[in-house]
Amino acid sequence: MSGTAGAAPRCPLCASPRIAPFAQAHGRRYLDCAECGLVHAAPEDRLGPEAERAHYGTHRNDPADPGYRAFLARVADPLAARLAPGARGLDYGCGPGPALAMMMAERGFPTAVYDPFFAPDAEALRRTYDFITCTETAEHFFEPGDELARLDGLLRPGGILAVMTEVLEDGRDFAGWRYARDPTHVSFYRPRTLRWIAERHGWAMESPSRNVALFGKPGGP
Repeated sequence: MSGTAGAAPRCPLCASPRIAPFAQAHGRRYLDCAECGLVHAAPEDRLGPEAERAHYGTHRNDPADPGYRAFLARVADPLAARLAPGARGLDYGCGPGPALAMMMAERGFPTAVYDPFFAPDAEALRRTYDFITCTETAEHFFEPGDELARLDGLLRPGGILAVMTEVLEDGRDFAGWRYARDPTHVSFYRPRTLRWIAERHGWAMESPSRNVALFGKPGGP
């Protein structure tokens, strides 16, 4: 959410003012957008940069861990099956251990990395890519509308954006949901939110497995 002091709050994804209280849990307030369905933490309840980075440092995402690699294969395998030989990509939000970039390279797809805390390579954001992976990252976006617009600009015509994030299903006990307990998780996407994103950018969308969405950008050869 953004705006000048005193401005009406707006959804950080679609910029709609049609937002309402959704839940109060874990010391934070969450708001619900009637337009796109995004649930997001109130801006004043987000962690500051130092606390956010410190929390990421507690994650154990070891590229050599077979269980972690199996988890990421839910993105890597269907994505690789849809790519042309030699396609080049970007792992956006790679974290401290860029396991997915390694896995895509092992499959024959060289993959650059970017992360604002752990791999802040501005040069990586000056190129375009045949595919972009965004795994366990979109839930951390303070301004998902801006972030997705950036990713659209980095993606070549005909490219694929692969997103993995736990989807907020209707009827879920939000306060008891482990995903909501993480203080760095600030944006939660319903199934209809993902469809809104696809429509907004003109992307085709498919879901090869639970919590995985592949967005195809039109164009290309």
